[in-house]
Amino acid sequence: MKLLVFAGSTRQHSWNRKLAAVTASMARASGAQVTHIELADFDVPLYNADLEARGTPPDVMRLKQLGHEHPAWIICTPEYNASYPALLKNTLDWISSPVTSDPVWNDDFRATRGKVVGVLSASPGALGGLRSQSHLVPLLLNLHFWVAPTNYALGRAADAFDAQGQLVADASRHKVQAVIDQVLWAADRLA
Repeated sequence: MKLLVFAGSTRQHSWNRKLAAVTASMARASGAQVTHIELADFDVPLYNADLEARGTPPDVMRLKQLGHEHPAWIICTPEYNASYPALLKNTLDWISSPVTSDPVWNDDFRATRGKVVGVLSASPGALGGLRSQSHLVPLLLNLHFWVAPTNYALGRAADAFDAQGQLVADASRHKVQAVIDQVLWAADRLA
């Protein structure tokens, strides 16, 4: 199963980037064909319909294609002011925006429709980014994703990773694995 994994953060020491890296490694060990991307590697401007009218940026087209090629996704979302960050919203807005002049990409949900997505989050607070997940899930449903009901919010993230970036607690690894397993299982059933 092809699985796309990314974090909604570009911060160098982001807990969610660490969580995405751990998730990608665990999913590979589970037999998935994982594509782990960093949003910082894509030149994606702030969404603007006037800019889009001049042509969809090449890196947005790359993201659309990556989304389309992967039946399974896992998104690790930070929590900013009790919601998901603008970077993640902007990325999803571009991915789901139709390219009206293109017969293939004029379908706004081509990259997201029917994909199974799992949601993870990490935060230094006790709730682990759970509030960001509660805001992100309705957006994902609107984009025609199948959202896995199993999720995980990693609290106290500052103490959750060792010096090599691995999760310290077995319980945390088991909860991340449960999300991976459910996403891969559901994507296989829906494929």
